Amino acid sequence: MDKKKINIVTLGCSKNLVDSERLYKQLEANGYSVVHDSNDTSAKVVVINTCGFIGDAKEESIDTILSFAHAKEKGKIRHLFVMGCLSERYKKDLQLEIPEVDEFFGVNNLEDIIKAIGGDLKTDLLGERTLTTPTHYAYLKISEGCNWGCSYCAIPLIRGKHVSVPIESLITEAKSLAAKGVRELLIIAQDTTYYGLDIYGKRMLGELLNKLSEIEGIEWIRLHYAYPTFFPSDVIDVIRDNPKVCKYLDIPFQHISDKVLKKMRRGINKEETYALINKLKTEIPDIALRTTLLVGHPGETEAEFLQLVEFVKDVKFDRLGVFPYSEEENTYAAINFDDAVSEETKQERVEAIMQLQSEIALTKNKDRVGKKMRVLIDRFEGDFYIARSQYDSPEVDQEVLIDADRDAIIGKFYDVKITDAEEFDLFAKFI
Repeated sequence: MDKKKINIVTLGCSKNLVDSERLYKQLEANGYSVVHDSNDTSAKVVVINTCGFIGDAKEESIDTILSFAHAKEKGKIRHLFVMGCLSERYKKDLQLEIPEVDEFFGVNNLEDIIKAIGGDLKTDLLGERTLTTPTHYAYLKISEGCNWGCSYCAIPLIRGKHVSVPIESLITEAKSLAAKGVRELLIIAQDTTYYGLDIYGKRMLGELLNKLSEIEGIEWIRLHYAYPTFFPSDVIDVIRDNPKVCKYLDIPFQHISDKVLKKMRRGINKEETYALINKLKTEIPDIALRTTLLVGHPGETEAEFLQLVEFVKDVKFDRLGVFPYSEEENTYAAINFDDAVSEETKQERVEAIMQLQSEIALTKNKDRVGKKMRVLIDRFEGDFYIARSQYDSPEVDQEVLIDADRDAIIGKFYDVKITDAEEFDLFAKFI
């Protein structure tokens, strides 16, 4: 039995994953053997990094904690620690309800977690991570927290106000990742377009993207979580002109109805939304737009939902996710609105949007058949190399399945020809 083996279990978003990777590096430096998201029964210490964003995520986090708490009761593990968003928000309740957990930590307690496990914080390794993603891509978290205060969102209550990471620190981290073989950087934050305002007095995302592109070894830079309100125009220029910045933008619009957007406190209206989309598509004709939508916000009528349907038909997003509204304690919506949409109606609206998006995605994919595409290979699976184009992010977007009729190297770029298409996948052959 390995007394110094630790299993880190990560739930939720890529921002949580970065936190886990930093903990991973610190524990390794303290002499521990670390596994990630593993069922390895020889790991007698488990750290669960939880998500507390919406109802389903909270339920998954609680179920995972209970599962390991049961394992501890049976003597299968010795120590159980919980960290992250759920723990930050509900620490007192969790301590009462799940006493099997040795200790609960929030989102900014790295040193405390390491000490509880039996190690010491290695200050010279702050900012360093052990990657849990394939070695050719990595997430780069450029800030913490959020200042917007959208009606439905608990993130500011959990993560606090927006705090940007200095450009110099991000460049150092990105150079370290590139030296390890990372070729694609996925830029993440609660709100990437706000980057720099708090420490530089102006939005600095465009400048950051250009500086990152100068790092040797980095070939793709992909932008996520770009808040649409006051979208910085220089970022459009960078996406258009910098060949290393993918023609891809993850920009969560959430809704299109003026009434719903106002209730959501999004700071943008229908006219401004369409103007931004038109500018993006005009300036960058081949851009792939990913968005997320929220249905069933308190007060959303059938007429307002139909506006959202028309919005999806009009824009024809390349990638789209849709979620039902989940009431979160102490958020603006939970405190101020009681005109709730039924769970059944919310689910029907989710399904209607996704059915529409499936049809849009299939049409767009069929248009790519016969065309050439540059792809990055992520893995080998079954009879195919699984790859992505610049228009697709890992985990959330579609993949390109390439016939394995020749040898290829995972983590390398190849030119392929698209041979067939499904709603959310492309098929290809090597050129």
